[in-house]
Amino acid sequence: MPKIDHKKFAALIERLYRVVTELEEMFPGRHFTPDGHMVGSIGECLVADAFDLLLMQPSNEGFDALDATGKRVEIKATQSDRVAFRSCPDYTIIIRINKNGTFETCYNGPGRTIWDTFTGKKLPSNGQYSISLGQVRELNSNVADDQRVVGIS
Repeated sequence: MPKIDHKKFAALIERLYRVVTELEEMFPGRHFTPDGHMVGSIGECLVADAFDLLLMQPSNEGFDALDATGKRVEIKATQSDRVAFRSCPDYTIIIRINKNGTFETCYNGPGRTIWDTFTGKKLPSNGQYSISLGQVRELNSNVADDQRVVGIS
């Protein structure tokens, strides 16, 4: 990954969300919330930057980046209160992106901990299991420090 100008990156993300807010104020009742690939890419870049992870090429099944120890990390980002999984990642970092472009880390730890919550549940028709950020935060509170993703530097 090329060297990132951290200040410029933060300013661009903040500007993007400021434009969203201005559009929503201009057109009451209309939502301009970024979604889909855009939120996923923003989340991957925010997490890679904050945790100093090495982003991999897109479309790797089950991981988006590597940490300093070589852990394969799936990055999940949302602006709502849920995230979804198709498979069990080795490790995962789950964030909630705020309207000002900052984010909250809701979970940082083994993917198995999240995946095990789906045990015994029928796979939804969209092929993805969903979990609330409330559940994710609760699971995160029990992750030992040595089980968390660590930065490269």
